[in-house]
Amino acid sequence: MPGLPWTKLHVVLAALILLPSHLSGQQADSAPKAQPAESLVADTGIKAARREVLAEAHVVRWYEVAIGLGGVGALMALDEPLQRHSQSHRTDTKDDIASIFTHEGEAPYYAGISLGVLGVGLVSGNAEIRRAGMRMVASLAVSFTAAEGLKFVTGRARPDSGLGAFHFDPFSGSESFPSGHVTAAFAIATSLSDDIKKPLVSVLLYTAATGTAFARINDDRHWLSDTAMGAELGIFSAKVVNGHWRIFGIRPPGFLVTPTGAKIEWHSSF
Repeated sequence: MPGLPWTKLHVVLAALILLPSHLSGQQADSAPKAQPAESLVADTGIKAARREVLAEAHVVRWYEVAIGLGGVGALMALDEPLQRHSQSHRTDTKDDIASIFTHEGEAPYYAGISLGVLGVGLVSGNAEIRRAGMRMVASLAVSFTAAEGLKFVTGRARPDSGLGAFHFDPFSGSESFPSGHVTAAFAIATSLSDDIKKPLVSVLLYTAATGTAFARINDDRHWLSDTAMGAELGIFSAKVVNGHWRIFGIRPPGFLVTPTGAKIEWHSSF
């Protein structure tokens, strides 16, 4: 599909242009309006698609979680050697490349994309785009909460602190583990990949997210294992929110967005 690498930029620009005028022109409804027949048909199709996704969802097993966490633990043995190598071979060119990918994990980027997609969905009245935007917002919220919680509990020192890769001081305010930038980058990449469903686009999205991991290591802000944990958190959060993965009976959230507000419902079954 031509032009796909620029899809994210188009979405953000469209949201910035269209969303403010759409919101400023809204008035609170004094009485509920009848839902058009076309909208009912579309909602029925979306519900059917959601049931199909749930039926095909991969149930995450405990040993898969153990393998993922074990892999991160194993990478810790490479943290200091890789940090010494990356800093001793650091160049202006690498810094320039890192400066590009670092932005992918920063708030203006991931908030602009997720809220931009949501805004386009609201403006166009397209329920699928609107729900895609809500899924991205929810994925970012879940992954951000998990990442910040881990940072607070582990209190791992950053590489540039000089304290070493195995300096952990829980609740100290040190916040190296995991990388928040990488978590956000992979959450966005996974959400977009699952919705667009194009192999080439998926490769580009995950390559860009991996570039964020490179940038954080190059800039001496994170260890290798920090970025690996961030990638796992971002992917896991997005997959659960999208309904492609299930764990502990948690179902993907349901979204309701109207001109007067928004609601997220989340259920689990045991």
